[in-house]
Amino acid sequence: MKSLCAAFLCSLLSLPLVAAEHGKSPKIPKPVAIKTHATVTIHGKKLAYTATAGRLLLYNPKHQPTASVFYIAYTLDGANPSTRPVTFAYNGGPGGASALVDIGGFGPRRILWPKPGSTAGEQPPYQLVNNGDSLLNATDLVFIDAVGTGYSRIVGQGKPSMFYGLAADGQAFAQFIQRYVEHNGRWNSPKFLLGESYGTTRNAVVADDLVRQGVYLNGVIMCSTVLDFPTIEFTPGNDMPYDFYLPSYAAVAWYHHRLHPQPASLPAFVQQAEAFAAGPYAAALYQGSSLPAAQKQAIAAQLSHFTGIPQALWLKANLRMNLSLFMRRLMGSNEAMTGRYDGRFITPELQPLMPFSGGAGATTTAIWGALTATFDQYVRQDLHYVSHRIYQQLSFAVNRQWKWKAGGDLRAQNVAPALARAMNNDPDMQVMFNNGYFDMATPFFATHYTITHMGLPAKLRAHIHFYFYHSGHMLYLNPNALAHVQRNVDAFIAMADNGR
Repeated sequence: MKSLCAAFLCSLLSLPLVAAEHGKSPKIPKPVAIKTHATVTIHGKKLAYTATAGRLLLYNPKHQPTASVFYIAYTLDGANPSTRPVTFAYNGGPGGASALVDIGGFGPRRILWPKPGSTAGEQPPYQLVNNGDSLLNATDLVFIDAVGTGYSRIVGQGKPSMFYGLAADGQAFAQFIQRYVEHNGRWNSPKFLLGESYGTTRNAVVADDLVRQGVYLNGVIMCSTVLDFPTIEFTPGNDMPYDFYLPSYAAVAWYHHRLHPQPASLPAFVQQAEAFAAGPYAAALYQGSSLPAAQKQAIAAQLSHFTGIPQALWLKANLRMNLSLFMRRLMGSNEAMTGRYDGRFITPELQPLMPFSGGAGATTTAIWGALTATFDQYVRQDLHYVSHRIYQQLSFAVNRQWKWKAGGDLRAQNVAPALARAMNNDPDMQVMFNNGYFDMATPFFATHYTITHMGLPAKLRAHIHFYFYHSGHMLYLNPNALAHVQRNVDAFIAMADNGR
Protein backbone atom coordinates (compact mmCIF):
# COMPACT_ATOMS: atom_id res chain seq x y z
CA MET A 1 0.00 0.00 0.00
CA LYS A 2 1.50 3.28 -1.06
CA SER A 3 -0.03 5.40 1.69
CA LEU A 4 1.22 6.52 5.05
CA CYS A 5 -2.18 5.30 6.26
CA ALA A 6 -3.61 8.31 7.97
CA ALA A 7 -1.16 10.55 9.73
CA PHE A 8 0.05 7.93 12.18
CA LEU A 9 -2.20 5.09 11.21
CA CYS A 10 -0.72 2.50 8.84
CA SER A 11 -0.43 -0.14 11.52
CA LEU A 12 -3.78 0.47 13.23
CA LEU A 13 -6.05 -2.41 14.01
CA SER A 14 -9.26 -2.28 12.01
CA LEU A 15 -12.00 -0.33 13.71
CA PRO A 16 -15.69 -1.25 13.61
CA LEU A 17 -17.21 0.31 10.52
CA VAL A 18 -20.79 1.31 9.90
CA ALA A 19 -21.88 0.71 6.31
CA ALA A 20 -23.78 3.98 6.07
CA GLU A 21 -20.66 5.85 7.06
CA HIS A 22 -18.94 4.96 3.78
CA GLY A 23 -21.83 4.98 1.36
CA LYS A 24 -23.80 7.79 -0.20
CA SER A 25 -26.10 9.69 2.13
CA PRO A 26 -29.77 9.07 1.23
CA LYS A 27 -30.59 12.73 1.80
CA ILE A 28 -28.71 15.86 0.85
CA PRO A 29 -28.02 17.69 4.10
CA LYS A 30 -28.32 21.44 4.21
CA PRO A 31 -25.27 23.56 4.94
CA VAL A 32 -25.10 24.41 8.62
CA ALA A 33 -22.88 26.50 10.89
CA ILE A 34 -23.28 26.04 14.64
CA LYS A 35 -21.45 28.75 16.55
CA THR A 36 -20.21 28.76 20.12
CA HIS A 37 -18.01 31.25 21.93
CA ALA A 38 -15.05 30.71 24.21
CA THR A 39 -11.74 32.20 25.33
CA VAL A 40 -8.16 30.96 25.45
CA THR A 41 -5.08 32.52 27.03
CA ILE A 42 -1.96 32.49 24.85
CA HIS A 43 1.30 34.10 26.00
CA GLY A 44 -0.58 35.74 28.84
CA LYS A 45 -3.18 37.34 26.58
CA LYS A 46 -6.83 36.32 26.79
CA LEU A 47 -8.33 35.83 23.32
CA ALA A 48 -12.06 35.59 22.66
CA TYR A 49 -12.97 33.43 19.69
CA THR A 50 -15.90 31.87 17.88
CA ALA A 51 -15.90 28.14 17.18
CA THR A 52 -18.01 27.07 14.21
CA ALA A 53 -18.83 23.41 13.65
CA GLY A 54 -20.48 23.11 10.29
CA ARG A 55 -20.74 21.60 6.86
CA LEU A 56 -20.63 22.90 3.32
CA LEU A 57 -21.72 21.21 0.11
CA LEU A 58 -19.47 20.52 -2.85
CA TYR A 59 -20.89 20.51 -6.38
CA ASN A 60 -20.19 19.09 -9.83
CA PRO A 61 -19.98 21.34 -12.94
CA LYS A 62 -23.78 21.14 -13.25
CA HIS A 63 -24.10 22.53 -9.72
CA GLN A 64 -25.47 19.27 -8.40
CA PRO A 65 -24.42 18.38 -4.83
CA THR A 66 -21.74 15.71 -4.60
CA ALA A 67 -20.47 15.85 -1.01
CA SER A 68 -21.14 17.32 2.40
CA VAL A 69 -17.89 18.40 4.06
CA PHE A 70 -17.60 18.82 7.83
CA TYR A 71 -15.29 21.45 9.29
CA ILE A 72 -14.49 23.20 12.55
CA ALA A 73 -13.39 26.84 12.30
CA TYR A 74 -11.92 29.03 15.04
CA THR A 75 -12.03 32.77 14.34
CA LEU A 76 -10.73 35.56 16.56
CA ASP A 77 -13.51 37.86 17.73
CA GLY A 78 -13.20 41.49 16.71
CA ALA A 79 -10.51 40.92 14.07
CA ASN A 80 -10.71 42.43 10.60
CA PRO A 81 -11.35 39.48 8.23
CA SER A 82 -9.63 41.35 5.39
CA THR A 83 -6.29 41.40 7.21
CA ARG A 84 -6.57 38.50 9.65
CA PRO A 85 -4.76 35.38 8.31
CA VAL A 86 -6.76 32.18 7.87
CA THR A 87 -5.19 28.72 7.76
CA PHE A 88 -6.89 25.64 6.28
CA ALA A 89 -5.64 22.56 8.11
CA TYR A 90 -6.01 18.80 7.70
CA ASN A 91 -4.46 15.51 8.55
CA GLY A 92 -3.36 12.72 6.29
CA GLY A 93 -4.23 9.24 5.29
CA PRO A 94 -5.51 8.98 2.79
CA GLY A 95 -8.58 8.21 4.86
CA GLY A 96 -7.80 10.17 8.03
CA ALA A 97 -9.99 12.86 9.59
CA SER A 98 -8.52 16.09 10.94
CA ALA A 99 -9.39 15.84 14.63
CA LEU A 100 -5.78 14.99 15.48
CA VAL A 101 -4.30 18.26 14.24
CA ASP A 102 -7.15 20.17 15.92
CA ILE A 103 -7.41 18.99 19.52
CA GLY A 104 -4.10 17.19 19.17
CA GLY A 105 -2.16 20.41 19.38
CA PHE A 106 -3.02 23.31 17.05
CA GLY A 107 -6.57 24.27 18.02
CA PRO A 108 -7.54 26.39 21.08
CA ARG A 109 -8.14 23.24 23.14
CA ARG A 110 -5.87 20.21 23.28
CA ILE A 111 -5.57 16.76 24.78
CA LEU A 112 -3.09 16.11 27.57
CA TRP A 113 -1.15 13.32 25.90
CA PRO A 114 0.52 10.50 27.83
CA LYS A 115 4.27 10.74 28.18
CA PRO A 116 6.61 8.18 26.60
CA GLY A 117 7.41 5.40 29.03
CA SER A 118 4.25 5.89 31.07
CA THR A 119 0.81 4.40 30.60
CA ALA A 120 -0.75 7.10 32.78
CA GLY A 121 -3.19 9.04 30.63
CA GLU A 122 -3.81 6.21 28.17
CA GLN A 123 -7.07 5.18 29.86
CA PRO A 124 -10.24 7.22 30.37
CA PRO A 125 -11.15 9.68 31.69
CA TYR A 126 -9.03 11.94 29.45
CA GLN A 127 -8.25 15.62 29.89
CA LEU A 128 -8.99 18.37 27.36
CA VAL A 129 -7.45 21.70 28.38
CA ASN A 130 -7.12 25.21 27.03
CA ASN A 131 -4.17 25.33 24.66
CA GLY A 132 -1.72 28.09 25.43
CA ASP A 133 0.30 27.02 22.39
CA SER A 134 -2.55 27.18 19.87
CA LEU A 135 -1.87 28.64 16.43
CA LEU A 136 -4.96 30.81 16.94
CA ASN A 137 -2.54 33.38 18.29
CA ALA A 138 -1.44 34.16 14.72
CA THR A 139 -4.20 32.91 12.44
CA ASP A 140 -7.81 31.84 12.24
CA LEU A 141 -8.04 28.08 11.80
CA VAL A 142 -10.32 25.92 9.65
CA PHE A 143 -9.94 22.16 10.18
CA ILE A 144 -11.39 20.16 7.27
CA ASP A 145 -12.40 16.49 7.18
CA ALA A 146 -11.77 14.79 3.84
CA VAL A 147 -14.80 13.23 2.17
CA GLY A 148 -15.40 9.79 3.67
CA THR A 149 -13.82 10.74 7.01
CA GLY A 150 -15.13 12.47 10.13
CA TYR A 151 -18.67 13.58 9.32
CA SER A 152 -17.87 14.34 5.65
CA ARG A 153 -19.87 12.18 3.24
CA ILE A 154 -20.66 11.63 -0.43
CA VAL A 155 -24.18 12.87 -1.31
CA GLY A 156 -26.39 13.39 -4.35
CA GLN A 157 -24.52 12.92 -7.60
CA GLY A 158 -21.22 12.20 -5.88
CA LYS A 159 -19.15 9.08 -6.54
CA PRO A 160 -16.05 7.73 -4.78
CA SER A 161 -13.95 8.44 -7.89
CA MET A 162 -14.67 12.16 -7.39
CA PHE A 163 -12.86 12.17 -4.03
CA TYR A 164 -10.79 9.05 -3.39
CA GLY A 165 -7.68 9.83 -5.36
CA LEU A 166 -4.64 12.07 -5.51
CA ALA A 167 -6.00 14.63 -7.97
CA ALA A 168 -9.68 14.28 -7.04
CA ASP A 169 -8.94 14.83 -3.35
CA GLY A 170 -6.93 17.95 -4.15
CA GLN A 171 -9.73 19.35 -6.30
CA ALA A 172 -12.29 18.68 -3.56
CA PHE A 173 -10.23 20.52 -0.95
CA ALA A 174 -9.58 23.40 -3.33
CA GLN A 175 -13.32 23.73 -3.98
CA PHE A 176 -14.10 23.61 -0.25
CA ILE A 177 -11.56 26.34 0.48
CA GLN A 178 -13.04 28.57 -2.20
CA ARG A 179 -16.58 27.94 -0.93
CA TYR A 180 -15.56 28.68 2.65
CA VAL A 181 -13.83 31.88 1.59
CA GLU A 182 -16.94 32.93 -0.37
CA HIS A 183 -19.38 32.10 2.45
CA ASN A 184 -17.35 33.92 5.08
CA GLY A 185 -16.06 36.96 3.20
CA ARG A 186 -12.38 35.93 3.42
CA TRP A 187 -11.24 36.57 -0.15
CA ASN A 188 -8.80 39.26 0.93
CA SER A 189 -7.50 37.40 3.99
CA PRO A 190 -3.88 36.20 3.94
CA LYS A 191 -4.27 32.48 3.25
CA PHE A 192 -2.25 29.49 4.43
CA LEU A 193 -2.43 25.72 4.11
CA LEU A 194 -1.34 23.37 6.90
CA GLY A 195 -1.03 19.65 6.26
CA GLU A 196 0.36 16.79 8.32
CA SER A 197 1.70 13.52 6.86
CA TYR A 198 -0.28 12.73 3.69
CA GLY A 199 -1.72 16.18 4.30
CA THR A 200 1.63 17.52 3.07
CA THR A 201 1.18 15.53 -0.15
CA ARG A 202 -2.28 17.12 -0.36
CA ASN A 203 -0.74 20.54 0.30
CA ALA A 204 1.31 20.32 -2.90
CA VAL A 205 -1.71 19.36 -5.02
CA VAL A 206 -4.13 21.85 -3.42
CA ALA A 207 -1.64 24.72 -3.64
CA ASP A 208 -1.16 24.00 -7.34
CA ASP A 209 -4.93 23.81 -7.93
CA LEU A 210 -5.71 27.01 -6.02
CA VAL A 211 -2.97 29.08 -7.60
CA ARG A 212 -4.03 27.97 -11.08
CA GLN A 213 -7.52 29.25 -10.24
CA GLY A 214 -6.22 32.62 -9.09
CA VAL A 215 -6.41 31.91 -5.36
CA TYR A 216 -2.94 32.91 -4.21
CA LEU A 217 -1.46 31.69 -0.96
CA ASN A 218 0.80 33.52 1.44
CA GLY A 219 2.26 30.31 2.74
CA VAL A 220 2.16 26.52 2.98
CA ILE A 221 2.96 24.83 6.30
CA MET A 222 4.23 21.25 6.13
CA CYS A 223 4.30 19.02 9.22
CA SER A 224 6.08 15.66 8.77
CA THR A 225 6.41 15.73 5.02
CA VAL A 226 6.28 13.20 2.23
CA LEU A 227 6.25 14.42 -1.36
CA ASP A 228 8.41 11.80 -3.08
CA PHE A 229 7.26 8.36 -1.93
CA PRO A 230 10.16 6.23 -3.25
CA THR A 231 12.40 8.05 -0.76
CA ILE A 232 10.60 6.30 2.12
CA GLU A 233 9.42 3.00 0.61
CA PHE A 234 11.56 -0.07 1.25
CA THR A 235 11.20 -1.87 -2.06
CA PRO A 236 13.62 -4.28 -3.80
CA GLY A 237 16.37 -2.45 -5.66
CA ASN A 238 15.61 0.92 -4.06
CA ASP A 239 18.46 1.95 -1.75
CA MET A 240 17.20 5.49 -1.09
CA PRO A 241 15.19 4.69 2.08
CA TYR A 242 18.11 2.96 3.77
CA ASP A 243 20.18 6.08 3.24
CA PHE A 244 17.51 8.60 4.19
CA TYR A 245 16.35 6.74 7.30
CA LEU A 246 19.78 6.51 8.87
CA PRO A 247 19.78 9.98 10.52
CA SER A 248 16.35 9.21 12.02
CA TYR A 249 17.64 5.86 13.29
CA ALA A 250 20.54 7.74 14.87
CA ALA A 251 18.20 10.26 16.53
CA VAL A 252 15.99 7.55 18.03
CA ALA A 253 19.05 5.61 19.24
CA TRP A 254 20.26 8.83 20.87
CA TYR A 255 16.92 9.32 22.62
CA HIS A 256 16.95 5.80 24.09
CA HIS A 257 20.63 6.06 25.12
CA ARG A 258 21.66 3.12 22.96
CA LEU A 259 24.94 4.83 21.98
CA HIS A 260 28.26 4.39 23.76
CA PRO A 261 29.47 6.97 24.46
CA GLN A 262 26.27 9.03 24.39
CA PRO A 263 26.70 12.20 22.26
CA ALA A 264 25.91 15.39 24.15
CA SER A 265 24.18 17.24 21.31
CA LEU A 266 21.41 15.64 19.23
CA PRO A 267 21.58 18.18 16.34
CA ALA A 268 25.36 17.80 16.08
CA PHE A 269 25.10 14.00 16.14
CA VAL A 270 22.35 14.07 13.49
CA GLN A 271 24.53 16.25 11.27
CA GLN A 272 27.32 13.68 11.53
CA ALA A 273 24.86 10.92 10.59
CA GLU A 274 23.66 12.95 7.61
CA ALA A 275 27.21 13.50 6.39
CA PHE A 276 27.94 9.79 6.66
CA ALA A 277 24.64 8.85 4.98
CA ALA A 278 25.15 11.26 2.09
CA GLY A 279 28.81 10.25 1.64
CA PRO A 280 30.40 6.91 2.54
CA TYR A 281 27.13 5.07 3.16
CA ALA A 282 25.48 6.19 -0.07
CA ALA A 283 28.62 5.27 -2.02
CA ALA A 284 28.71 1.83 -0.41
CA LEU A 285 25.05 1.15 -1.18
CA TYR A 286 25.63 2.24 -4.77
CA GLN A 287 28.31 -0.42 -5.23
CA GLY A 288 25.92 -3.21 -4.31
CA SER A 289 27.47 -6.67 -4.36
CA SER A 290 30.74 -5.29 -5.77
CA LEU A 291 31.54 -3.55 -2.47
CA PRO A 292 34.90 -4.90 -1.17
CA ALA A 293 34.67 -6.97 2.02
CA ALA A 294 37.02 -4.71 4.02
CA GLN A 295 34.99 -1.63 3.09
CA LYS A 296 31.78 -3.42 3.98
CA GLN A 297 33.17 -4.18 7.44
CA ALA A 298 34.15 -0.54 7.90
CA ILE A 299 30.70 0.73 6.86
CA ALA A 300 29.00 -1.76 9.20
CA ALA A 301 31.14 -0.51 12.07
CA GLN A 302 30.06 3.06 11.36
CA LEU A 303 26.41 2.02 11.13
CA SER A 304 26.76 0.39 14.52
CA HIS A 305 28.32 3.60 15.85
CA PHE A 306 25.32 5.67 14.73
CA THR A 307 22.60 3.25 15.84
CA GLY A 308 23.96 1.15 18.69
CA ILE A 309 22.91 -1.98 16.82
CA PRO A 310 25.71 -4.58 16.63
CA GLN A 311 27.98 -4.56 13.60
CA ALA A 312 27.27 -8.25 13.03
CA LEU A 313 23.58 -7.58 12.54
CA TRP A 314 24.32 -4.82 10.03
CA LEU A 315 26.52 -7.25 8.12
CA LYS A 316 23.82 -9.91 8.25
CA ALA A 317 21.36 -7.34 6.85
CA ASN A 318 23.82 -6.54 4.03
CA LEU A 319 24.09 -2.96 5.37
CA ARG A 320 20.37 -2.49 4.63
CA MET A 321 18.16 -2.45 7.71
CA ASN A 322 14.53 -1.73 6.98
CA LEU A 323 12.36 0.15 9.44
CA SER A 324 10.58 -2.87 10.87
CA LEU A 325 13.85 -4.59 11.74
CA PHE A 326 15.32 -1.43 13.28
CA MET A 327 12.24 -0.87 15.45
CA ARG A 328 12.47 -4.40 16.83
CA ARG A 329 16.23 -4.57 17.36
CA LEU A 330 17.08 -1.11 18.71
CA MET A 331 16.13 -1.92 22.31
CA GLY A 332 18.42 -4.95 22.30
CA SER A 333 15.82 -7.70 22.39
CA ASN A 334 12.62 -8.92 20.79
CA GLU A 335 10.63 -8.01 23.89
CA ALA A 336 10.06 -4.34 23.03
CA MET A 337 9.89 -2.26 19.89
CA THR A 338 9.82 1.45 19.22
CA GLY A 339 7.02 3.42 17.64
CA ARG A 340 7.05 4.22 13.95
CA TYR A 341 5.31 7.57 14.22
CA ASP A 342 7.23 8.58 17.31
CA GLY A 343 10.36 6.63 18.15
CA ARG A 344 10.24 7.85 21.75
CA PHE A 345 7.42 5.42 22.52
CA ILE A 346 7.98 1.69 23.02
CA THR A 347 5.62 -1.23 23.41
CA PRO A 348 5.93 -4.97 24.12
CA GLU A 349 6.14 -7.06 20.95
CA LEU A 350 3.90 -10.10 20.87
CA GLN A 351 4.88 -11.48 17.49
CA PRO A 352 7.87 -13.59 18.57
CA LEU A 353 5.52 -15.60 20.80
CA MET A 354 2.21 -15.33 19.00
CA PRO A 355 1.09 -16.32 15.47
CA PHE A 356 -0.27 -12.84 14.75
CA SER A 357 0.95 -9.28 14.54
CA GLY A 358 1.98 -7.48 17.69
CA GLY A 359 -0.72 -4.83 17.35
CA ALA A 360 -1.27 -1.22 16.50
CA GLY A 361 2.19 0.11 17.28
CA ALA A 362 3.66 1.98 20.25
CA THR A 363 2.52 5.49 19.31
CA THR A 364 -0.99 4.51 18.26
CA THR A 365 -1.44 2.40 21.38
CA ALA A 366 -0.55 5.39 23.54
CA ILE A 367 -2.84 8.02 22.02
CA TRP A 368 -5.67 6.44 20.03
CA GLY A 369 -8.09 6.00 22.90
CA ALA A 370 -7.69 9.59 24.06
CA LEU A 371 -8.27 10.99 20.58
CA THR A 372 -11.39 8.95 19.84
CA ALA A 373 -13.20 9.56 23.12
CA THR A 374 -12.17 13.16 23.68
CA PHE A 375 -13.04 14.46 20.23
CA ASP A 376 -16.49 12.89 20.19
CA GLN A 377 -17.32 14.43 23.55
CA TYR A 378 -15.83 17.79 22.55
CA VAL A 379 -17.87 18.11 19.35
CA ARG A 380 -21.14 17.11 20.99
CA GLN A 381 -20.88 18.79 24.38
CA ASP A 382 -18.70 21.84 23.74
CA LEU A 383 -19.47 22.67 20.10
CA HIS A 384 -23.09 21.40 20.22
CA TYR A 385 -22.80 19.59 16.90
CA VAL A 386 -24.87 16.42 17.17
CA SER A 387 -24.97 13.78 14.45
CA HIS A 388 -26.52 10.32 14.29
CA ARG A 389 -23.35 9.20 12.51
CA ILE A 390 -20.20 7.85 14.08
CA TYR A 391 -17.29 10.25 13.63
CA GLN A 392 -14.89 8.32 11.39
CA GLN A 393 -11.37 9.06 12.61
CA LEU A 394 -9.95 6.61 10.10
CA SER A 395 -11.55 5.04 7.05
CA PHE A 396 -9.89 1.96 5.64
CA ALA A 397 -12.66 1.92 3.02
CA VAL A 398 -11.42 5.25 1.64
CA ASN A 399 -7.81 4.11 1.81
CA ARG A 400 -8.49 0.90 -0.11
CA GLN A 401 -10.23 2.77 -2.93
CA TRP A 402 -7.55 5.45 -3.31
CA LYS A 403 -6.43 6.16 -6.86
CA TRP A 404 -2.81 7.19 -6.74
CA LYS A 405 -1.96 7.81 -10.37
CA ALA A 406 -3.57 10.88 -11.86
CA GLY A 407 -1.60 11.44 -15.06
CA GLY A 408 1.07 13.96 -15.94
CA ASP A 409 3.34 14.68 -12.98
CA LEU A 410 0.53 14.30 -10.46
CA ARG A 411 1.53 10.89 -9.18
CA ALA A 412 2.06 9.59 -5.69
CA GLN A 413 5.63 8.76 -6.61
CA ASN A 414 6.51 12.47 -6.46
CA VAL A 415 4.23 15.49 -6.14
CA ALA A 416 7.11 17.90 -5.54
CA PRO A 417 6.76 19.20 -9.15
CA ALA A 418 3.22 20.35 -8.29
CA LEU A 419 4.57 22.33 -5.33
CA ALA A 420 7.37 23.77 -7.49
CA ARG A 421 4.81 24.88 -10.09
CA ALA A 422 2.65 26.52 -7.41
CA MET A 423 5.67 28.39 -6.07
CA ASN A 424 6.65 29.49 -9.55
CA ASN A 425 3.14 30.74 -10.39
CA ASP A 426 2.72 32.39 -6.98
CA PRO A 427 6.29 33.67 -6.63
CA ASP A 428 6.01 35.26 -3.17
CA MET A 429 4.50 32.18 -1.53
CA GLN A 430 6.59 30.85 1.38
CA VAL A 431 6.85 27.19 2.39
CA MET A 432 7.65 25.94 5.89
CA PHE A 433 8.83 22.40 6.69
CA ASN A 434 8.48 21.21 10.30
CA ASN A 435 10.32 17.98 11.08
CA GLY A 436 10.49 15.73 14.14
CA TYR A 437 13.84 14.13 14.87
CA PHE A 438 12.10 10.97 16.11
CA ASP A 439 9.65 10.65 13.21
CA MET A 440 10.22 7.32 11.48
CA ALA A 441 7.20 7.54 9.17
CA THR A 442 8.40 10.54 7.16
CA PRO A 443 12.15 10.88 7.87
CA PHE A 444 13.47 14.43 7.76
CA PHE A 445 16.51 13.59 5.64
CA ALA A 446 14.23 12.29 2.88
CA THR A 447 12.29 15.56 2.98
CA HIS A 448 15.49 17.56 2.66
CA TYR A 449 16.59 15.47 -0.31
CA THR A 450 13.25 15.97 -2.06
CA ILE A 451 13.26 19.73 -1.61
CA THR A 452 16.86 20.15 -2.73
CA HIS A 453 16.02 18.20 -5.90
CA MET A 454 12.97 20.23 -6.94
CA GLY A 455 14.99 22.32 -9.38
CA LEU A 456 13.92 25.64 -7.88
CA PRO A 457 15.82 28.80 -8.88
CA ALA A 458 17.74 30.59 -6.15
CA LYS A 459 15.00 33.18 -5.58
CA LEU A 460 12.40 30.51 -4.85
CA ARG A 461 14.81 28.39 -2.80
CA ALA A 462 14.98 31.36 -0.43
CA HIS A 463 11.27 30.82 0.25
CA ILE A 464 11.90 27.36 1.75
CA HIS A 465 12.24 27.24 5.55
CA PHE A 466 13.24 24.16 7.63
CA TYR A 467 12.65 23.61 11.36
CA PHE A 468 13.48 20.63 13.57
CA TYR A 469 12.02 19.49 16.89
CA HIS A 470 12.59 16.92 19.63
CA SER A 471 9.41 15.08 18.72
CA GLY A 472 8.01 12.53 16.31
CA HIS A 473 5.53 12.51 13.43
CA MET A 474 2.88 14.31 15.50
CA LEU A 475 5.01 17.20 16.69
CA TYR A 476 2.52 18.19 19.38
CA LEU A 477 2.83 14.93 21.34
CA ASN A 478 5.80 16.59 23.04
CA PRO A 479 4.40 19.74 24.73
CA ASN A 480 7.84 21.35 24.76
CA ALA A 481 8.14 20.85 21.02
CA LEU A 482 4.63 22.24 20.51
CA ALA A 483 5.68 25.51 22.14
CA HIS A 484 8.56 25.78 19.64
CA VAL A 485 6.27 24.91 16.73
CA GLN A 486 3.86 27.65 17.73
CA ARG A 487 6.57 30.31 17.97
CA ASN A 488 8.02 29.30 14.61
CA VAL A 489 4.63 29.21 12.87
CA ASP A 490 3.74 32.60 14.36
CA ALA A 491 6.96 34.05 12.99
CA PHE A 492 6.49 32.33 9.62
CA ILE A 493 2.96 33.70 9.22
CA ALA A 494 4.10 37.21 10.19
CA MET A 495 6.89 37.04 7.61
CA ALA A 496 4.68 35.58 4.86
CA ASP A 497 2.00 38.16 5.62
CA ASN A 498 4.48 40.89 4.59
CA GLY A 499 5.10 41.85 8.18
CA ARG A 500 1.57 43.01 8.95
